[in-house]
Formats: sequence, structure tokens, C-alpha cells
Amino acid sequence: MIMEYDGTNYHGFQLQVSQPTVQGEVESALLKLTGERVRVLAASRTDTGVHAQEQVVSLRTTSSLPEHAFIGGLNHYLPDDIAVRDAFRVNDVFNVRRNAVSREYHYIILNRTARSPIRHRFAHHVPGKLDIAAMNKACQCLAGEHDFASFATALESRIKSTVRRVHQADVIKDGDLITFRIIANSFLPHQVRNTVGALIRVGLGKMTADEFRSILEARTPGLAGPTAPAQGLCLMRVNYPHSREELRN
Repeated sequence: MIMEYDGTNYHGFQLQVSQPTVQGEVESALLKLTGERVRVLAASRTDTGVHAQEQVVSLRTTSSLPEHAFIGGLNHYLPDDIAVRDAFRVNDVFNVRRNAVSREYHYIILNRTARSPIRHRFAHHVPGKLDIAAMNKACQCLAGEHDFASFATALESRIKSTVRRVHQADVIKDGDLITFRIIANSFLPHQVRNTVGALIRVGLGKMTADEFRSILEARTPGLAGPTAPAQGLCLMRVNYPHSREELRN
């Protein structure tokens, strides 16, 4: 399934006891639609307050509902801030997480003096003027394969390596909106938001691009500094080696 959601009211995607999560809402809706208790798996486990435009989710079901009816029925039971955009059957060997070759995240910054009541759920407000050229200069060191330990808040026991491959990282400006775009094979916990936090300091003149590079090269967890707030972050796309048409069973 291709899913879109506003993560504001959820404690991330992954199921948690006594906390509202996207996975919990999806599995509850599936139970109402199919009568089955199923577990879903997401390609990228978004954190508390983080959004998704194209999250990819897999599940196993014995339901014989045609795809259009399955999508419509599931959206009927889902809350307004979660929706299924597409759904199709895939072969049994497909793994939504392991088969993904890259994930793309965008972080939106509202860069103006006044805050925005309309955009506050989806953008981080930074009133001080940001130097886009300086931020892009700092971004240059991110591309390629590096040890990104300094940009992880904490290293969980399940993480075997802090080395990741970044395919693209840049900052673009459109009016008073600034977007940090990053594509990588996968990410460490809070890696994108910690990167943005450091880039904002570069943009405000509180850190140089060389100092930013030094943080990366230090490979020390937590060194990147304050984590940027969750509301600006959105999972834009998960990429696979084959097209969606080729994945269809």
C-alpha cells in the first residue's frame, strides 16, 4: 500500500502500547474491513510527529476484495489524517523494507519573521534570515558513503553500523519556504532532524561549513547538537529497483 499521513497526532508509525500510532490505526481499520488481525510493515519507521507523503506498507491478507474496494473500504475506516493512496498485490518474496534501495525525506523551514498558523503543522519556523549558499556548502560533505554517528541522537542495539550512503543532499528556497532534501539508502535515528538542526546553525552564521564537516568526521553520537522539531519532516518517497508496475503480482 502507498500511504499518506499527517503525523502530528501520532507517536510515530510503529505500534506502541497505550499510545496512538499510524500502525495502530491502520491495523484497526484492517480488522474492521477484513475481520482479520494482521500486522503491517512499513518501509520507513517515521518518528513521533513526522509526516509521510508516500509511505510504503505491506501486509498479508486472505481478503478477496478487488483493489479499488480495498482502498475505498480502508479509507472509510481510517481517520482523516491517514489515507491509502494506492494498493496492489506483490509476489511473496517481496520485502517492503529490505528491497527498498533508498528513501527520500524533505524538511520544510518557514523562514520569515512572523509564524504561520496555517503552516505550523508542516514547517519549522525560523525567524532569523538563513544563508542558503552556506547551508548548501555544508551539505556537500554529506554526499557519498560516510559514518554518520555524529548525527544520531542515540544508537540502538539493533543498529549494526552507522555507515550510510547519501545519494543527494541540498537546500532549496521558494519564497519564505526553505526545503532540505536528502536521499539515502537508509537513516539512523533522528539523523535527518539532527542534520537540519546543524544546518540551521550554519545558515544563521553560528557555525561554518568546515565546522559542520568536522562534526561528521568526529563520528560521536549526539555531537550535531539540538534536534530540529518533528513537524517539518516528511517522508516523500521510497524507491525500489523495479517500477511499481513490475512489483504488481
